[in-house]
Amino acid sequence: MAARADSFDLGRLALAAGEARRLALEVAVDPLELSGERYAPAGTVTADLSIARMTAGGYSLRLGFLAILDGPCMRCLGPARRDVRVDAREIDQPGQGEELDSPYVTGGVLDLRAWARDALALALPAQVACADDCPGLCPECGVALAGAGPDHRHEAAPDPRWAALRELRLE
Repeated sequence: MAARADSFDLGRLALAAGEARRLALEVAVDPLELSGERYAPAGTVTADLSIARMTAGGYSLRLGFLAILDGPCMRCLGPARRDVRVDAREIDQPGQGEELDSPYVTGGVLDLRAWARDALALALPAQVACADDCPGLCPECGVALAGAGPDHRHEAAPDPRWAALRELRLE
């Protein structure tokens, strides 16, 4: 069973330049809010963390995990459960420029929980749907089209260009 960690002290590994270590850790991932709806991972995720000490100092980090995300479907508003695979990489070389300074490493401590949440947000599909072919809601009455059946129809609205003729009384 993997150890639970929200942060990880990179210095504790005492890696020499060129050495690497791979760890399996349980990480709690905070819920995400998209378009006013809450999407929460089901419990903790088992993350695969690879840490490599770079020859010029600093670390090369890789985080991978599979998250099962629960929330409403963005098309039909029914319950959606999607598997999201995350593969994220970070470089932390302090003093080598802002682009090589990871926002998740402070004083040699990796904020694993924040990195996992941000990596999950970046790995999400454009729309979280209950199924790839979810037809959504009927624009007329709002019923879920997946359960409405093939004969779900509405009478076509009259053409507004003929509105003046409908007001004519030929009596």
